[in-house]
Amino acid sequence: METIEPPKPRTPAGVGVAIVAAVLFGLSTPFAKLLLGNVTPLLLAGLLYLGSGIGLTVLFISRRTPDEASLKRADMPWLAGAVLFGGIIGPVLLLIGLKHTPASTASLLLNLEGVFTALLAWFAFHENFDRRIALGMALIVAGGLVLSWHGAAGLSLPVGSLAIAGACLCWGIDNNLTQKVSAGNPYQIAAIKGMVAGCVNLGLAFLFGAKLPSWHVAGGGLLVGFIGYGLSLACFVLALRHIGTARTGAYFSLAPFVGAAVSLLLLHEPVGPLFFVAALLMGTGVWLHLTERHSHKHRHTRMVHSHRHVHDEHHQHEHAPGIDPTEPHTHEHVHEPLTHSHPHYPDLHHRHEHSS
Repeated sequence: METIEPPKPRTPAGVGVAIVAAVLFGLSTPFAKLLLGNVTPLLLAGLLYLGSGIGLTVLFISRRTPDEASLKRADMPWLAGAVLFGGIIGPVLLLIGLKHTPASTASLLLNLEGVFTALLAWFAFHENFDRRIALGMALIVAGGLVLSWHGAAGLSLPVGSLAIAGACLCWGIDNNLTQKVSAGNPYQIAAIKGMVAGCVNLGLAFLFGAKLPSWHVAGGGLLVGFIGYGLSLACFVLALRHIGTARTGAYFSLAPFVGAAVSLLLLHEPVGPLFFVAALLMGTGVWLHLTERHSHKHRHTRMVHSHRHVHDEHHQHEHAPGIDPTEPHTHEHVHEPLTHSHPHYPDLHHRHEHSS
């Protein structure tokens, strides 16, 4: 088996889109808080996801090109689970939590999504991360506990905080299930999740007596959903493809800080000393995640799959005439065994085992 030393590593493409996903989702939290005064949590969850689904469906149809792989039947169970936890249960719990929690505090509590995402990726899906990542998660958890502290009675978490933590757990499950289909077209994945989750949540809302809101409230919910949920999710799927689940969750932990900053400016919510202590703990935890570097000699086993790619050190195969290997393209291709060493993330091609 030949040993190949790849060229000088570049910053993974997934880092940038993960940060964009975090910013877009972070912006949605305070605006969702504003809309909650006019609609029930279940109805707003439906509007947010329906806006995501409609907008991403339009993008998927208008940008349907052969350089992205379509979903296959084998992907559907993973996607169905992701829709259930991330698109139906998770947003309802979040919006219930927002009714009982200031938006700035809720925004920082959403850092727990990255913790649950990483823990599930590590223990349930066997994705590697080291002590630095574990320490970062511990600091994020500590920040969440500080935010939930209420004096002498602080040992019991408030209902709002528990609901937001439950939403984060659901999204952690969603993220790990979505990673299984991240080789597919991100617009298609996000569109399906948005349309299904939106229709189910709206149906349940009307079943429990909700009424259609005014056109400007409904329009606002659809717009916030398209930007903060739809476009954010499409970027998140791309990040999963390139840098793996736990690392994407770590970068996505920037979202609550964006939401908290906007909440303080937009909603003029009061700020106490615990807020800054929690922000320091969570910020340090996120920094440890963002500055992690992983490199060692590793072996790629033979693999056959389909996804958008160019010919780099991991993609060296023949094509039929007319295909430019330097341009992004999609087809089923074979990865032959390869051993080399370079900085890498657990992306589609680096899901190998590690020594203890």
